[in-house]
Amino acid sequence: MSLTYGIIGCGMMGQEHLRNIALLEGASVAAIYEPDADMRARAAAAVPGARMVDSVADLLEVAEINCLLIASPNFLHLTQLEEIASVRPLPVIVEKPLFTAPEDASRLAALRAAYPAPIWVAMEYRYMPPVAKMIEEADKVTGGIRMLTIREHRFPFLEKVGDWNRFNRNTGGTLVEKCCHFFDLMRHILKSDPVRVMASGGQAVNHLDEVYSGERSDIWDHAYVIVDFASGARAMLELCMFAEGSRYQEEISAVGPKGKIECLVPGPGRFWPEHLGEPPVPQVIVSPRQPQGPVVLEVPVDPQLLDAGDHNGSTFYQHQRFQKAVTAGAPVEVALNDGWWAVAMGLAAQQSAMTGKAVDIASLAYTPG
Repeated sequence: MSLTYGIIGCGMMGQEHLRNIALLEGASVAAIYEPDADMRARAAAAVPGARMVDSVADLLEVAEINCLLIASPNFLHLTQLEEIASVRPLPVIVEKPLFTAPEDASRLAALRAAYPAPIWVAMEYRYMPPVAKMIEEADKVTGGIRMLTIREHRFPFLEKVGDWNRFNRNTGGTLVEKCCHFFDLMRHILKSDPVRVMASGGQAVNHLDEVYSGERSDIWDHAYVIVDFASGARAMLELCMFAEGSRYQEEISAVGPKGKIECLVPGPGRFWPEHLGEPPVPQVIVSPRQPQGPVVLEVPVDPQLLDAGDHNGSTFYQHQRFQKAVTAGAPVEVALNDGWWAVAMGLAAQQSAMTGKAVDIASLAYTPG
């Protein structure tokens, strides 16, 4: 069985998906719904054989599609999933975040209970080769993780169609929009659910003077988040979105009684300054307590995959696994509950940072039941 995709939303991330689907054996794109004229034209040029349609409803009428990708703005994801569920519930891969507000949780619960086909939440960071290598080795190296730290020092939010990503009401807030990736990694690496979230964050440097239709951008650009897990492990996120001068964009470390393992991940190659030569190669570093002395392993990424997107090849690997889930009945590795938890943690972190108080996860109504 081949995958024949229908695409909902074909802006910057949607076009990365198009490039990676093109590299996937046994996969094609039959139809695209993208309302913005410029992005629609770019998508048509990238996949000239695809039919351009004018609505989600029109897309679902295209007989040959047998799976869907949703890469529309955040605040549309849940509504579009609900429309798909009511008309033609095909297997779907949906970009993060699943939802953007606490009051959406009951709708998501209803969708989860009734949807008959696989829904895969796009959490690309799991599939970056250096991150995947670190996850594979972490328990053996550490002897059981007790502390996990994720640092992302990166460029500011990019410009999106209609500047939708400049406002918390559209994105869920930076700790949802951007950081749900990292909260998903925390749960995935630690194999445990959160019990308490403490955060501090805000808008310090970026977007301070940006005004759209008379309204100033309120999206945050930095934060610290600490999460206590049921297993007793602790995790911390450090986000800075005015640090594009960094050599590595993501630095992840896990520490336990036996030792430490780290991975270092560069940002998109297209942003690396030419005068600095070749971009850095991703690394995994193993630092045992006995015998002391770090061991550095380079984890290069296929250049073709680097050229296809900004996520170190992970978008391609994610589609490979989605393909196996749809065609061979393999497990959905990032299910609705995973995407739901990632948003719930982000919302709790936003709440903690705004109130100055720790948030007890058990007190929240929007966590998965």
